[in-house]
Amino acid sequence: MASLALVGSIALAGCGSDNNASGGGSASASGSTGASSAPAADCFEGTLNAEGSSAQKNAIEEAAASYSAACPGATVNYNPSGSGTGIKQFIAGQVDFAGSDSALKTEPKDGKVEADEAAKACGSPAWNIPMVTGPIAIAYNVKGVDSLTLTPDVAAQIFDGKITTWNDPKIAAVNSGVTLPSTAIKVFFRSDESGTTENFTKYLKAAAPNAWSYDPAKSWPAAGEGKEKSAGVSEGVKSTDGGITYVEWSYAKDNNLGVAKVDNGGGAVELTGESVGKAVEAAKQDGQGNDLRLKLDYATKQAGAYPILLVTYEIVCSKYKDGATATKVKSFLKHFADPATQKSLEDIGYAPLPSSIEEKVQTAIAAIS
Repeated sequence: MASLALVGSIALAGCGSDNNASGGGSASASGSTGASSAPAADCFEGTLNAEGSSAQKNAIEEAAASYSAACPGATVNYNPSGSGTGIKQFIAGQVDFAGSDSALKTEPKDGKVEADEAAKACGSPAWNIPMVTGPIAIAYNVKGVDSLTLTPDVAAQIFDGKITTWNDPKIAAVNSGVTLPSTAIKVFFRSDESGTTENFTKYLKAAAPNAWSYDPAKSWPAAGEGKEKSAGVSEGVKSTDGGITYVEWSYAKDNNLGVAKVDNGGGAVELTGESVGKAVEAAKQDGQGNDLRLKLDYATKQAGAYPILLVTYEIVCSKYKDGATATKVKSFLKHFADPATQKSLEDIGYAPLPSSIEEKVQTAIAAIS
């Protein structure tokens, strides 16, 4: 994780997990002085436990480290066990908030509704608070190819195993002037349940409905080789000539992987903080009041908008059964949502929250009790 200066470290220990959390383990975080310091009056004393999305792992470590530097008596533990596990642990009362790459489900699955289960566990409605904008990179490693553009249809056929070599005419047609080798394409996918998988398949379904026949899901439905978590797929591509995967931008940057430009129909768009911000600003709020679930337009053709992204939510109780827990959650999330903290995340592969959404997030955090 890129940092401008070492300001402190905290232990990010596992907070308890179910069998899906194998390999989650613990990590240590160091933050940069670019993030704002929480005012002393807002600091809590003690420990805050959270679990979930590995997509936001680097972001929450950065925010937790800068918070710990400003508030030495506070420890923030985060276990990046995956979105599905984080939600289960939150519902089970094992963590104070969960990180998830998709909002709580409001439709039944296996006879249960996630949003209802979370509300029951909280004793109050659970809110989805968008905190981390995580662009999903189509990351590749093809010897001699430094620039690559993909359309939704071509990407869908690659990830469905229907395009199998890098010099396929369909890839060449959208990469004029690029010398493409005959190297075999090797697709890597997340073997664990993943919000990144769900958001990437949402993109393929919305933007390439004729080429992608699968419904969006946390489990990968198509071809390829499975690797556990974001670190696993990144390492798979890094060590394989011809490798390709979908992974958070921060992991692509950490592993020096190529990142494809995406052309949804409005021209090839490079993945940048600015291009992702344009797509997030176009999102519509899909929740009520301080439940800030967002509906993204994956099929957007807006010029300059990078369409493949996920928004990682912090899932919280609107009213905690324990007031001390509410205080801890509010204090840390207020720091996490601060514009200076958000800006510091851009250096490690995330896009800051647009100001219009950041204001709503701060209002929701202030309303937690």
